[in-house]
Amino acid sequence: MAAAPEPAEPEPCPEPPAHRLSVVELDRELDSRSELIDDKEFDIPQVDTPPTLESILNETDDEEESFILEDPFLLNIDNTDTHSYDTSSVASSDSGDRTHLKRKKKLPDSLSLHGSVIRLSLLKGISAQIVSAADKVDAGLPTAIAASNLIAVGTSHGLALIFDQNQALRLCLGSTAVGAQYGAISALSINNDCSRLLCGFAKGQITMWDLASGKLLRSITDAHPPGTAILHIKFTDDPTLAICNDSGGSVFELSFKRVMGVRTCESRCLFSGSKGEVCCIEPLHAKVDLRDHPITQYSLLAMASLTKILVIGLKPSLKVWMTFPYGRMDPSSVPLLAWHFVAVQNSVNPMLAFCRGDVVHFLLVKRDDTGAIHVTKQRQLHLHYDLINFTWINSRTAVLLDSVEKLHVIDRQTQEELETVEISEVQLVYNSSHFKSLATGGNVSEALALVGEKACYQSISSCGGQIFYLGTKSVHVMTLRSWRERVDHLLKQERLTDALALAWSFYEGKAKAVVGLTGDTSKRKAVIADRMVEILLHYTDRTLKKCPDQGKIQVMEQHFQDVVPVIVDYCLLLQRMDLLFNQIYDKMSENSVAKGIFLECLEPYILSDKLMGITAQVMKDLLLHFQDKNRLENLEACIVHMDITSLDIQQVVLLCWENRLYDAMIYVYNSGMNDFISPMEKLFKVIAPPLNAGKSLTDEQVVMGNKLLVYISCCLAGRAYPLGDIPEDLVPLVKNQVFEFLIRLHSSEGSVDEEVYPYVRTLLHFDTREFLNVLALTFEDFKNDKQAVEYQQRIVDILLKVMVENSDFTPSQVGCLFTFLARQLAKPNNTLFVNRTLFDQVLEFLCSPDDDSRHSERQQVLLELLQAGGIVQFEESRLIQMAEKAEFYQICEFMYERQLRYDKIIGCYLRDPLRKEEVFNYIHNILSMPGYSAEEKQLVWQKALDHIEELLVLSPGKAADLAAIHFSEQIESIISNLQDQFLLFQFLRSLLDPREGINQDLLHLPPCISEQFIELLCQYSPDQVLETLKVLEYCRLEETIQRLQSKLLMLTQDDESSAEPSLLENIEDTLMKTIALCQRNSHSLDQQQREALWFPLLEAMMSPQKSSGSSQCPYSESLKSLTMQVLNNMAAFIALPSILQRILQDPVYGKGKLGEIQGLVLGMLDTFNYEQTLLETTTSLLNHDLHWSLCNLRASVTRGLTPKQDYCCICLQQYKRRQETADEIIVFSCGHLYHSLCLLSKECGMVTKGIMRWMCYKCNSSNKGGKLSENFSELKKGTAASLAQMSSESVLDPQQIQAFDQLCRLNRGTSRLALLTELARGGHGGDKHGLLSVSHGDPATSSVFQNENFQLRLTPPPLAEE
Repeated sequence: MAAAPEPAEPEPCPEPPAHRLSVVELDRELDSRSELIDDKEFDIPQVDTPPTLESILNETDDEEESFILEDPFLLNIDNTDTHSYDTSSVASSDSGDRTHLKRKKKLPDSLSLHGSVIRLSLLKGISAQIVSAADKVDAGLPTAIAASNLIAVGTSHGLALIFDQNQALRLCLGSTAVGAQYGAISALSINNDCSRLLCGFAKGQITMWDLASGKLLRSITDAHPPGTAILHIKFTDDPTLAICNDSGGSVFELSFKRVMGVRTCESRCLFSGSKGEVCCIEPLHAKVDLRDHPITQYSLLAMASLTKILVIGLKPSLKVWMTFPYGRMDPSSVPLLAWHFVAVQNSVNPMLAFCRGDVVHFLLVKRDDTGAIHVTKQRQLHLHYDLINFTWINSRTAVLLDSVEKLHVIDRQTQEELETVEISEVQLVYNSSHFKSLATGGNVSEALALVGEKACYQSISSCGGQIFYLGTKSVHVMTLRSWRERVDHLLKQERLTDALALAWSFYEGKAKAVVGLTGDTSKRKAVIADRMVEILLHYTDRTLKKCPDQGKIQVMEQHFQDVVPVIVDYCLLLQRMDLLFNQIYDKMSENSVAKGIFLECLEPYILSDKLMGITAQVMKDLLLHFQDKNRLENLEACIVHMDITSLDIQQVVLLCWENRLYDAMIYVYNSGMNDFISPMEKLFKVIAPPLNAGKSLTDEQVVMGNKLLVYISCCLAGRAYPLGDIPEDLVPLVKNQVFEFLIRLHSSEGSVDEEVYPYVRTLLHFDTREFLNVLALTFEDFKNDKQAVEYQQRIVDILLKVMVENSDFTPSQVGCLFTFLARQLAKPNNTLFVNRTLFDQVLEFLCSPDDDSRHSERQQVLLELLQAGGIVQFEESRLIQMAEKAEFYQICEFMYERQLRYDKIIGCYLRDPLRKEEVFNYIHNILSMPGYSAEEKQLVWQKALDHIEELLVLSPGKAADLAAIHFSEQIESIISNLQDQFLLFQFLRSLLDPREGINQDLLHLPPCISEQFIELLCQYSPDQVLETLKVLEYCRLEETIQRLQSKLLMLTQDDESSAEPSLLENIEDTLMKTIALCQRNSHSLDQQQREALWFPLLEAMMSPQKSSGSSQCPYSESLKSLTMQVLNNMAAFIALPSILQRILQDPVYGKGKLGEIQGLVLGMLDTFNYEQTLLETTTSLLNHDLHWSLCNLRASVTRGLTPKQDYCCICLQQYKRRQETADEIIVFSCGHLYHSLCLLSKECGMVTKGIMRWMCYKCNSSNKGGKLSENFSELKKGTAASLAQMSSESVLDPQQIQAFDQLCRLNRGTSRLALLTELARGGHGGDKHGLLSVSHGDPATSSVFQNENFQLRLTPPPLAEE
């Protein structure tokens, strides 16, 4: 008879009614941000009457209750058999993960942002009965748990305890006798309809039970290889199909059938442990609502081995759909798998989360139209802790358990950590003994046993949004809190601000892991808003109660300043102004401090126009409060943002006027009474009298006048003052009213002798320019209708009448008026008429030669008038004539530029004392910039050349720059035409000295110009000759020296009777610079050229001594000293015999008067003897050092080395036992011995110039100074020793090292190389007065002989002790 699938067993456990959703509805449910979780999905009971805030605050928290069993002896487990019990909590035993010692940076705590998201509760009934069963029926300790509509708990003695939803014990399956034979229950699984239970045992057996009747249906002993424990056993969605995984790493498919009434089980191997041990399996389960999903027909199964992840399909035939290998990771980390259906891109598909270590991978599994399965990688989740469990609690939220027993609630889409909870109190059960298969002798691989150290697969089970955790003596359940619970949890902790923030996140739909909100968005918001109102009222009451009764007023103020802005913020967000200004304000008014702080906190909201609809009482209290506090600026700022129509307008106006709050006063008149004229009249009454009397205004009156101008400008532009806009229907009316007011012939309360048009006159006197600017802006906005044209013409006529017919206005004020008129007349659509004669009168007035005062002011006014378009009102020739007469050179420039007569402008610049310096830029721009014709440029060029001497007097540097760029070919003629020698000197210095910044490549001058410059430099700035010669580029050497020598000769042959010490100093200075010049050039000359260079200088110094006898010359000693300096410096470049021969050939000394030069000759001989002695001493020292170094080197090389041991210091093997051909023996002077390959492995060898250099690994690794030795041994092949100049084996402690360094410093002298370098430098020095004279240059290059600690040690250093 053919085998048939086994029928469902009778009377399955009844399921609670579930809300059924179609796939489309579920898709919408999961994908929506606001409609996240339904209450029924988590079996959350409906509450008829939600608890009040008071009841929540007064009740005790269930989580904080301590669990007390009725029978205290139930906890006594001394007589319990724990040999087969394999678990202990990480928190209690400290076994498990050690990697927490090397944690990365922690994520920020998100409790304040999301509140408490999860609730961890103790199942007291189940926990008590587990302990009781262990004591009374010897059930053993719990080992595994499976949760569905029933909860099954397996024990270490082979019993399975079945509990219902009320925590009542329904069944106790199995017996201790069977437990003794099969071992502990290592895995449990309940099928979808709660009718069957599969139990896997530590010794490999499998049993199936009927959960309705408690009967044993099957006992399977041959489903997998014997001697291996069952690690996992799981039902699939098909009740006749289950999967098991044993400790051998193999996976088997179990098919249950009934044949002829006999229950059978067929086993098929899906994965062999020989190909890689599987330690975690997870079949895809679909809820009832998703059973018709097309992917469920494949019966997908995910398996995790120690090296990779596999996803296979069991139906219709076995097929591998995906393989995903791990990367490098900690071998002790636990592989984890978890399926869940999620909504992605408007479709619901299963997602597999798998992880091992600290990275979670998400794989989206889809089925296409052809029936193929596609796996897509999603965004990874990187953590800072290692995981031992991953459980989905819904499609968006996952709960992770790390290796130190902390729960982490993670939002999948944002990867944000919502909460962290410590669960070490659970004392979680671990499945280590089953992974090690201790019940069958421990015949498992080391890798699987290592993973099993932290395995807790069977201790955690999830069902319907709840996660059950099995402890050694208890069962805990973790659920998501509803939104109301999360808010109430913060309220219990009196964290009202956080509670409001969390509630607002629910209101906005931005919160994570939301439970308990149903209905459409408006309904949800209404529910949350009601709750927030309750919290705000409670917050207000609590704030008033908690206010300190005693102490400083600042403490009380700070107390309310921390609270009131929060309350105002949330009332604004909820748009509940009625709540803020009625109930909450009434409560705050009971406390005077709270009332004041409340009113002050309203200010920023009023200023930002966020508070609308303030009640009249609050506004009145606000004004009085600011007035009492004398915070008038704040009061004014608030008034102009408030709707004051409900207040007493006259009282507010009086308040503003008395306190000088002019902006507020204007605002109250405008918005309260639509009166725009009364504020003007009030302000005019204050500023008009002093202006008419010619008095200066006070600061307060100036402020009022400025506000008046701005106010008039706003009114004429249609803007409200100080902010906003005038209502559109009032704009024309306001403009007309303001214009009529301004052009009134007399004021309303004016005296008999009042001048006409008082308001226009007052504004013109106050600030003419700004008032005219206001009118100009107003004219821009006017439309070309008849009334607007009439208004403009009338205003202009009044302005002319007031200003032209009166002499009390300054030229600047009159000029502003006509500039304003010129701008208006220059407009293309101009309709104004102004008599041209008036412009001529203004020109006469501004250019009047009889009035020299305010010259620059009058010129600037006229220039503005011309630039504004007034040029058309004048005759140009007459205008230029009058401008030149009045010395208005800017006006002349403006007119010449209009006529393109640019050469004339140069004269304007040169005659204008204020702008002379700008002429250079002007000439350069004209000559170099495009846009000008060749003829115009030629005229400017010629004009500049004609005035070149004037330009030189003005600025020699800028003139030279201009000449170098534009007049390079005329420079020689310019130089020849200059009569003033000092001016010529300044010009040449700016032109030729590279330090002045002129590019010398632009110049092509003959050398005689440079020599002429040097001669002028000697005359006007002799101290700069040397520095200039160093940088001068184009200079003939012989001619320059000849000019210098002639200059020197001229100075030395001066009238001796009139010679003074300053003259001698001048001679000495010139001589030193000449010597330096000769020294610099001698290096590049041959012997003959050197003699031609130096001997004329020597002759120049000796000729004065020859012409006058030594007894007659008062400065003979000084001249001899200078001559000796010339000879000393010559000796470095010219041989001594040549010098002596030249001296003896002189006719004077050839007549037997050698006594005159006896001192010179003896000095030269002394110098020679000194240099000879120095050379001999230096040679002796070098030879001695070389001999000493070679002796020591020879002794060190020939010395034998004795190893301290006969084994390598790295591998610890005797060197005789290793016979590799490439291996060599290295022995160091410190006594350590190594194999060459061992040294190479430690990177203690390097190749230098083709030779291998070694260093001792042990000595360098123990070097406390931290510096690696760089003394390498020399390799000797075979068994020969190798030398390494290393330190002795004994290592100095830090104190000894410090003492040794101090001793070295005390005995350390100047190096011999430094001495020789200094001696060698003496023959080629720059400014030296003798062969061994000390350098006076830069301190960085100063002589070692200047060091006060300098010691010359002529003995060699002592030999190192052997």
